[in-house]
Amino acid sequence: MRTLYNKFDKRRIPALPRALFEGRIFVIQTEREADKAVAYLRSAMVLGMDTETRPSFKKGLTNMVALLQVSTDDTCFLFRLNRIGVTESVKSLLQDERVLKVGLSLRDDLASLRKRGSFEPHAFLDLQDYVKAFGIQDMSLQKLYANVFGKKISKGQRLTNWEADVLTDGQRLYAATDAWACIHIYRELEQLRQNQDYELIVVPEAVPTSSEA
Repeated sequence: MRTLYNKFDKRRIPALPRALFEGRIFVIQTEREADKAVAYLRSAMVLGMDTETRPSFKKGLTNMVALLQVSTDDTCFLFRLNRIGVTESVKSLLQDERVLKVGLSLRDDLASLRKRGSFEPHAFLDLQDYVKAFGIQDMSLQKLYANVFGKKISKGQRLTNWEADVLTDGQRLYAATDAWACIHIYRELEQLRQNQDYELIVVPEAVPTSSEA
């Protein structure tokens, strides 16, 4: 019986073992490579998805989404959108009604992607909505992964330059792990739901002390 919490204590996360994607990672930098990657991905039933954007440290300035990462259970493709944009093959994947695409905070991701190319998204599942059926109130990928698997996802690469000429090993692994984590969480929770093999612990709300009131 798996124990899940309605809210995972973020103070526990630093002490948890680190989770890393251990599969194949391919960086996609041309339209032809994108076509081949999409053909491979469309053979899957479920995919994990995430995006990365170069951080802006100037007030009021927001950069365009630079990277789209899409993962199966063992293979992740990193589409360098700052170089190739949202190609016709990528649009076809995002619009494919037969392939379930699992992500987190998808409203923001899809809005960013549509600024690079118009498309009508289909068959997307947002984990922030999905986990509510389990009584889970956590919204961040890091807390959700810790809640379900008891491991932590490092966010150390989040504010790096996603438009760099060459992505570092750390960036590639970080990006792939985030996309893969989405499909991994979904598959695990689906199995727990189907087998009714979990219990939810509701964590009491902290009572403020007199000094905090």
